[in-house]
Amino acid sequence: MGQYRKILQIVGYQNSGKTTLMEQLIRQATMEGLRVGTIKHHGHGGVPTIETSKDSSRHEQAGAVVTAVEGAGTLRMSIHQNSWQLADILAIYESLPLDIMLIEGYKNEHYPKVVLLRTAQDQVLLQQVTNILCVIFWPSCPLDLSLAIPAFSIYEESQYMEFLLTEMRGKL
Repeated sequence: MGQYRKILQIVGYQNSGKTTLMEQLIRQATMEGLRVGTIKHHGHGGVPTIETSKDSSRHEQAGAVVTAVEGAGTLRMSIHQNSWQLADILAIYESLPLDIMLIEGYKNEHYPKVVLLRTAQDQVLLQQVTNILCVIFWPSCPLDLSLAIPAFSIYEESQYMEFLLTEMRGKL
């Protein structure tokens, strides 16, 4: 998976802006005629309910052609088994005609990532995750801008969107 369609992960702690960034990317890619699929990891524990699946509903409203949320072994596509690995979910999506896969969460996977940082404590993610494409940070997170990877303020939307869209288009 990922060899014929672009995969991009959005990671960060709760309330860092992951779903909002996902919506922005979905809308822009859809406006460019790309078909987008999304997967959200329900990282707060438990089986995703209709109420806890509201973020994947936001993905759909933004223009994603297929969405899913996974938590506690339940993939909210009404498919149940003992547990779900991201690779298993991606295999389901493999047969769908998609150009881009956006994944919200799954910090320990190794696809290219956008890391969202809201507080100074969130910076620990920079040591914990792999394959970081760029960082988007809030003013409440004093960031050392001498990072070896691109970093954007959350308020530099046009800059980080152009960077990410160029990356997403790059291997299509």
